[in-house]
Amino acid sequence: MNFKNIHIGQKLIERVAESGVETSRICNFLKCSVEETEEMYKAKSLDSEILLKWSKLLKYDFFRLYSQHLIFYAPQTTADDKIKVKKSSLPKFRKNIYTKEVIDFMIEQIESNKMTKDEVVIKYRIPKTTLHKWISKYRS
Repeated sequence: MNFKNIHIGQKLIERVAESGVETSRICNFLKCSVEETEEMYKAKSLDSEILLKWSKLLKYDFFRLYSQHLIFYAPQTTADDKIKVKKSSLPKFRKNIYTKEVIDFMIEQIESNKMTKDEVVIKYRIPKTTLHKWISKYRS
C-alpha cells in the first residue's frame, strides 16, 4: 500500500468489491444516486462526513489511511517545536496507530539493512522497547 498517494475513491471501489455490498444499499445508506456514487469512486478525496458514512457502511476505517500517511510523512518535531506548542482544546491521543502493514514495513527496513534499529526509532519516533517487541513478535 502506498500511503504517500491516497486515492480514496479507488480504495472505496476495492472495499465494495471485497465486501460485496450492493449499489442499491450504498445509495440508500448515503442517500445519493448511482451517478453520485460513481463520482465518489472517481474522487481522489472526499468530505470527512461522507467518508465517515462510507467507513460505517463498509466497516472499514478509511481515515486510518491518512493516519498512516502522517506517521510516515509528517515532519519530525524538534526541541524548539515542543517549546512553542500551546495547550489545545482538541483531544490529544496518547497512542499512535500502527497497523500490521506499518510494522511490517519498519521490520523490512531493518531486515533489508536499509535502516538500523536506531534510525527507525529516531525517524518514526517509536520507543525502543516497542520496536524490539515488534521484531520478536513479527520477524519473518
